[in-house]
Amino acid sequence: MSIAVPAGVTVTLGEENLVTVKGPKGTLVKKLHPAMTIKEEAGQLTVTRPNDEKENRALHGLTRALLNNMIVGVSTGYEKKLEIVGVGYRAVKAGKVLQLYLGHSLVNGQPQAKFQMAEPEGITIEVPNPNSIIIKGADKQQVGQFAAQIREKRPPEPYHGKGVKYVDEVIRRKAGKTGK
Repeated sequence: MSIAVPAGVTVTLGEENLVTVKGPKGTLVKKLHPAMTIKEEAGQLTVTRPNDEKENRALHGLTRALLNNMIVGVSTGYEKKLEIVGVGYRAVKAGKVLQLYLGHSLVNGQPQAKFQMAEPEGITIEVPNPNSIIIKGADKQQVGQFAAQIREKRPPEPYHGKGVKYVDEVIRRKAGKTGK
């Protein structure tokens, strides 16, 4: 299955499958498996495999998906949306630092930013309101990894639903104890 290269995106194929993709959202460089053959013809990228062995079939699909993710990333970009649920839980962006108040500690009755996370290179963080975080970037893996790191600070719990969750995530709720 070929990959269409949109206008404004340039793909450079280097030695040993070193692929550089440049676009309006940035530049991505990735070294792909040397067994796969990548060709660019008339604005289309095609990936071919040397034979039909199981490992090469798997690498074929992986290489194609990684190339497609790079092209989509530099042309439109990726984003993950997180939602913070809980009384007193909130996020604040101060400069290039994301501060998370997730109910971990109080000093003189005031919540303290227990978690401070610096904005990584190639990623932008937006906090439109105190209970939502939007992470944007060109590298799909980097965006997903940073969102997962934020989520692991306080994963959602099943009894009250408090914590940091993805917007489209469904939390299975439990009933809890019932008294006599």
